[in-house]
Amino acid sequence: MTEEQEVFYQHIQKKGLKRTAQRDLILDVFLDTEGHMSGEDLYRLVSEKDPTVGQTTVYRTLRLLTDAGLAREVRFGDGRAHYEHNYKHQHHDHMICSDCGKIIEFYSPELEALQDAMAAKYKFELTSHLLRMIGICADCRRKARDQKRAMEKGVTVGSTVSASGRG
Repeated sequence: MTEEQEVFYQHIQKKGLKRTAQRDLILDVFLDTEGHMSGEDLYRLVSEKDPTVGQTTVYRTLRLLTDAGLAREVRFGDGRAHYEHNYKHQHHDHMICSDCGKIIEFYSPELEALQDAMAAKYKFELTSHLLRMIGICADCRRKARDQKRAMEKGVTVGSTVSASGRG
């Protein structure tokens, strides 16, 4: 049994809940999936392994994972809650591309120090923080630049022109 499984089983026991095969499966699928996932994503992955697991069971178990400290809910401005591993994972922040939705995780000791200094300056006791930086990623900027250049030249990106000059 992994440490994460032990944490989860102790948590549900404290809540007076039983260990079930469906909860075990949801836990295993969550722990085996790196990155950010919505409840819908987790439900789809669980359903591929056992179609009898209901969406409500997945969402309730996801809440238990969050309450147990194994998952952390994050919001990226798309109107959906996303979840990522939280237990023994280093704190990080997120940059989110507003064009394609790409999420870049990063850690900056300088930003952490600045946040601590600001909290101290205002005599504010930090209990946690979330930093989301919204912008446009390098890939999307490159695509936009390429499309602009192509339009200036009168060529549509992705189109082909025959030797006669017609598409």
